[in-house]
Amino acid sequence: MAGLRVLLCLGALLARQGSADLGAVAIGEVHENVTLHCGNVSGSRGLVTWYRNDSEPTFLLSSNSSLPPASPRFSLEDAGALHVEALSLEDDGNYTCREDLNGTRWFPVWLRVASGPDQIEVNISATGTLSNGTLYTAKGSQVDFSCHSTSWPPPVVEWFIQANNWESLGKNLTANSFALLQMSQNLQGNYTCSATNVLSGRQRKVTTELLVYWPPPSAPQCSVVVSSKSATLELTCNWDGGYPDPTFLWTEEPGGTVLGNSKLQTLSPSQLSEGKKFKCFGSHIVGPESGASCVVQISSPSLASQPMKTCFMGGNVTLTCRVTGANPPARIQWLRNITEPEAAIQPGSHYQITRHGQGSSLTIYNCSQDLDEGFYFCRAENLVGVKAVDIWLSVQAGNTFRGQDMGDIMVLVDSEGEDEEEEEEDKEDVDEVEQETYEREELPIEIRKHGHIHRVTALVNGNLDRMGNGFQELHDDSDEQQSDIVEEEDKPVG
Repeated sequence: MAGLRVLLCLGALLARQGSADLGAVAIGEVHENVTLHCGNVSGSRGLVTWYRNDSEPTFLLSSNSSLPPASPRFSLEDAGALHVEALSLEDDGNYTCREDLNGTRWFPVWLRVASGPDQIEVNISATGTLSNGTLYTAKGSQVDFSCHSTSWPPPVVEWFIQANNWESLGKNLTANSFALLQMSQNLQGNYTCSATNVLSGRQRKVTTELLVYWPPPSAPQCSVVVSSKSATLELTCNWDGGYPDPTFLWTEEPGGTVLGNSKLQTLSPSQLSEGKKFKCFGSHIVGPESGASCVVQISSPSLASQPMKTCFMGGNVTLTCRVTGANPPARIQWLRNITEPEAAIQPGSHYQITRHGQGSSLTIYNCSQDLDEGFYFCRAENLVGVKAVDIWLSVQAGNTFRGQDMGDIMVLVDSEGEDEEEEEEDKEDVDEVEQETYEREELPIEIRKHGHIHRVTALVNGNLDRMGNGFQELHDDSDEQQSDIVEEEDKPVG
């Protein structure tokens, strides 16, 4: 009973002292050791006894060897300090040291036990994860961030983002959760969550890399070009403006035969067939799930031109060649001899070549019958095929058809030794030809009267089959016919 009364009195005393002065503070961490000092006293010590202040004082250890310690974890150091091994959170609390030497002195100590942070759990609601563990999200999307740590007392949690430099995003004493409502390229970087124990100062960090991706803004564009290095055809699939670059797959259509998976695809000679189609399928990591595609078709050129043109001696004439359907674009040449493409007409003072779109025009200045009359060839070629079209150029003397487009009309003049009956028949022939010309070309033909012109034949659209041997006769007899006309008396027709 006497011992119980002593402890009760001691408890009341400690309670009064604890409320007045908490004394020294010691900080330890779970599973580690700590030493609590009995006042700031040096020299010889009296009898030292340690107590734990809970609802009732609890004896722990005494320098009196006859009193065993309350636990083998407790021991005395330097004849007065309490050494506690393998701390746990339950050891957190108030302790008191009693020293009896020429009186009794009390030294309170507050022991704080800290735990963690042992681990950090970071959650980022990204779009996906790459094979190396890096997170990515789509531009414009919302991303939620949270960071939690097991620690006592609750840690200070702080977020940092490293883009161009470190920037603090915010802190909270218990946890930190926030959302970025619209991700942009500037928010791509390393996100670090830091958790710090305010008692022990222990800190742990977890860094997560977050990439911001976006798909190309428009559909892919397919094209075919001629390689400047190897003179082969290359398929090109342009789908730019996204990050990272999309992936590509080329197939031959129909059938879906896979050709390759690069942006540029070189075609072999065996694949250069007229009208063949090739499809590029593009896919992006944050693009449409179905992907995007485009189709390109290769083809040889198609040509169109007027089959016959006429030029007066000393005048100018333009031959036009329209090229369509060539993919890739065709190389166009003007020739006088189709069998000698290497001897192509070159621009100069006599010839002018003009390229317009996929077509070409050849202008001949100061027409000469001996030099310029004959066939001209427009030759268009790409790696798929080659086409050529011929144009007959007739060079006429004088201006019999003044004001008319002589490109589609030939005039044949017979000698004056024809009777009036033939003259009348020939007039009927002229009327018929004129009527036919109106119907086919919708071009008015004005035939000026000239003394003793007995027969006129108009050739429309350069129809060489209808012309028969007229070209040859005209070529052979042109000088004679011209002299006949000049020597004729200027007499009105019948």
